[in-house]
Amino acid sequence: MMAPTTLLLLCCCLLAFPAPAAGAFVGGYGINYGRIANNIPSPDKVVELLRKSKIRNVKIYDADHSVLDAFKGSGLNLVIAIPNGLVKDMAANESRPMDWLNQNVKPYLPQTRIVGITVGNEVLGGQDQSLYQPLVDAVKNVYNGLKRLHLEKQIEIFTPHSEAVFATSYPPSACVFKEELMPYMKPLLDFFATIGSPFYVNAYPFLAYISDPEHIDINYALFKPNNGIVDPNTSLHYDNMFDAQIDAAYAALHAAGFDNMEVRVAETGWASSGDQTEAGASSENARTYNFNLRKRLFLRKGTPLKPKRPVKAYIFALFNENQKFGAGSERHYGLFLPDGRISYDIGVSGLLPSSASSSMLSIKKIRAGGWMLHYLATVILSIFIFWP
Repeated sequence: MMAPTTLLLLCCCLLAFPAPAAGAFVGGYGINYGRIANNIPSPDKVVELLRKSKIRNVKIYDADHSVLDAFKGSGLNLVIAIPNGLVKDMAANESRPMDWLNQNVKPYLPQTRIVGITVGNEVLGGQDQSLYQPLVDAVKNVYNGLKRLHLEKQIEIFTPHSEAVFATSYPPSACVFKEELMPYMKPLLDFFATIGSPFYVNAYPFLAYISDPEHIDINYALFKPNNGIVDPNTSLHYDNMFDAQIDAAYAALHAAGFDNMEVRVAETGWASSGDQTEAGASSENARTYNFNLRKRLFLRKGTPLKPKRPVKAYIFALFNENQKFGAGSERHYGLFLPDGRISYDIGVSGLLPSSASSSMLSIKKIRAGGWMLHYLATVILSIFIFWP
């Protein structure tokens, strides 16, 4: 039998931090499972890793059947994707989305908990402008397909946006969508508002920092102690860039007439290595960012602008992806190594023991900053949110 004092402590924690309702996103923390690599574990091993790490929310970038099979009976929430290359096909008529849903969704329910579908990724503001209008039509056609299958209330549909959709993002309150994108963004937001979908943004303080390291305080980007900024229009104080980026998205939605739409983060992370020109790309900075971000998300708090709306975010990424193109950082976002060991210690468990330095060092720093009580509450809360 549980000791009375222990039981009282757990009850107090449950009252202070009520468990979230079941849905497309449980708690505040998820992860992106990218697979552009030839050295990562098989999907069944990945499921084992996710369960051991108590990560319940997972997002992939396609609808690979080996992944869908591996997630059967796992209890994990899975978001699958329609890649950019299929957007025009999905927009052409409603029969193609129905075929796709019948192949990649219907046969796997309910054993595989498919809770969301992303249509495209960072389409608006991207280089291929021929996808802009088809994106709007594709989203509507896929949703209509879900409705015909009576799945529209079980599966959330959305499309992640990059910071390229914004004309400006500083100060946060001044953020607006680019005027040339509004002919596509407005009908998209109208539709999402009608069906109750959130606005998903890919928020990377790392990318903002490497674009201007001389003028951006790296401590502000890493959630470390700093003076922060004060938004001159709202007098709100920001002590980290992550919150500022989210509130910038809220400001853009407000300017566009969508005050009630929730902002969620589809991707965020920090590279552990990169090219010489990518300032701040290091294992220590990646560890600091992801440790502090995980702690911040577990506390289930909002932003300065939306303090009562807890932030939800998918971390990028589960593994380093050694076959990705682009800058060196693109191949170094993983929390885990190819063999399932942790890349660095942020408080999660790998499939194998690791020699990564202990997060107890960071806990000492937390204590020095007055965060110990919040951290202990975070650990207890994570047990209830992420235990399968």
